[in-house]
Amino acid sequence: MVALDINGQARPSGTWRKKLSGATGPLVGLLALCIFLGFSTDAFFSLRNGLNILDQITVIGIMAVGMTFVILIGGIDLSVGSVLALSMMVMGWTANIAGLPLSLAIAVALVASAVSGLIVGLLVTVFRVPAFIATLAMMSAARGVANMITDGQQIVGFPEWFMMLAIDRHFGVLTATVFLMLFVVLIAWLFLHYRAEGRMLYAVGGNPEVARLAGINVQLVTIGVYVVSAVLAGLAGIVLAARLDSVQPSSGFGYELDTIAAVVIGGTSLSGGAGGIGGTLIGVLIIGVLRNGLNLLNVSPFLQQVIIGVVIVLAVGAETMRRRRA
Repeated sequence: MVALDINGQARPSGTWRKKLSGATGPLVGLLALCIFLGFSTDAFFSLRNGLNILDQITVIGIMAVGMTFVILIGGIDLSVGSVLALSMMVMGWTANIAGLPLSLAIAVALVASAVSGLIVGLLVTVFRVPAFIATLAMMSAARGVANMITDGQQIVGFPEWFMMLAIDRHFGVLTATVFLMLFVVLIAWLFLHYRAEGRMLYAVGGNPEVARLAGINVQLVTIGVYVVSAVLAGLAGIVLAARLDSVQPSSGFGYELDTIAAVVIGGTSLSGGAGGIGGTLIGVLIIGVLRNGLNLLNVSPFLQQVIIGVVIVLAVGAETMRRRRA
């Protein structure tokens, strides 16, 4: 939680140990999961497998940063998977059919994503539509527009440099897409901890009315958060397009659930006002490591869904018990 200073700005309270306490449980869980998988399969602790895990979590990792902001203010965003698909299709159509340079097509796709987030933010703040309903409507609308762009057809074939962003390992280790995810995570962490605007998110999530009385423009913060969430979902779509060397309107189905799961597993409270980027990164790693380990153990994809569901329930239950003891 946060306190407000006399100027109406939010400031985190407590020591670094308190700041990290919400992520301690997920971190212990991640370490325990890695130890278990390390004993269960010889391939898990290989360098190649570790790099594969990083490659696989880039899309969810970028989306989870935006979702963290949304949940911190006490909101929810069910539209991120559809916005991801919309961004991909706008980029693909603009570059391969309209003939614009790919760099410009990427910019257009991100603008389209931002407009989606702006619409959601206005629905939530101006028209008082519950975030669940507003984002559910955008989930349907964005998916519909993504299909309309090419009548449900995929677009394939992009410049080689674009595809190499997800293939070429710089310094023999990390791809450009992984570097991008880490950069987004770092900027978000710095924003939340060292910028007054970032710390306002905690105040809005803790108590919107108190934040308003303290001088925080709650409506503007809320709109901005949904725009950022949509833009990051669009950016994740660009990353996914680089990995697949194609775009299709069916992309992103179920990604909103994985994204919310990663944020919640990382210790961010669904009621808002508590959590952070560090915990979210751990949550993303737990999702990635769990999926990777289950694949190495040849666990059925259907059973994987059950296991991940159980993990989500346990994480939420642990968070609820921790908050009651606090």
